[in-house]
Amino acid sequence: MIVTTPTPTPFSAAQLAVLDWRKSSHSAPNNECVEVAEIPSRTFIRDTKDPDSPVLTVGRAAFSALVAEIKRSH
Repeated sequence: MIVTTPTPTPFSAAQLAVLDWRKSSHSAPNNECVEVAEIPSRTFIRDTKDPDSPVLTVGRAAFSALVAEIKRSH
C-alpha cells in the first residue's frame, strides 16, 4: 500500500472550478461523500456538501491505491 499525506492544493479557486468533479455512484443521497477530479499527475478531493471547503490533493498512484484498498475491504 502506498502511504501519502494529503496536502492542501496550490491551485486557485478558479482553476479548481473548471475541473470535472465527480462522486461515486455509491454516494448517499444526502451528499455525505467526497468528490474527486483528476489531472494527469494529481487527484483532487473535496467535500460534496461544501465545494468551497479546502481541497486536498494526492498523487494519482496514491489515490488508486486507496480506492483499491477500499474495494478490497468491502
